[in-house]
Amino acid sequence: MESRAVPQDEISTHTNTRKAIYATDCNGAYGIVPSSGWEVEAEVTLQAVDELVRLASEAYDKVVTGVASPLYFYMFARRMDLDILAQASGIGKWWLKRHMRPDVFAKLPHKTVARYADALGMEVEALYQLPEKRPERA
Repeated sequence: MESRAVPQDEISTHTNTRKAIYATDCNGAYGIVPSSGWEVEAEVTLQAVDELVRLASEAYDKVVTGVASPLYFYMFARRMDLDILAQASGIGKWWLKRHMRPDVFAKLPHKTVARYADALGMEVEALYQLPEKRPERA
């Protein structure tokens, strides 16, 4: 992409920020050009966030009904999936899937729950409880 064609749509998902885009100058050399975003990018980002809210809402219901552990809800509420949470916590996906079961999660050592809490950016005690209000889709 040429530097003069880098989108500058001032999208809401960037809120007063810029991101670096590699583009070519008039001589064909690559350089970094600041961009305030592209409308298509904003739409896709908002759709992805809406999907994660939907997944968190469904996960909330599964935790309330005893099908899944609170870890399952917080994974989606913190905009993660199995791969991302496994990588962030350093715990294998197989173990992570197992820890999504409420009976297994309740017996986890504090050290393991602390790794999840750290990866999710929350306190250990908070990981055992759901918020009072179910997340709602926009």
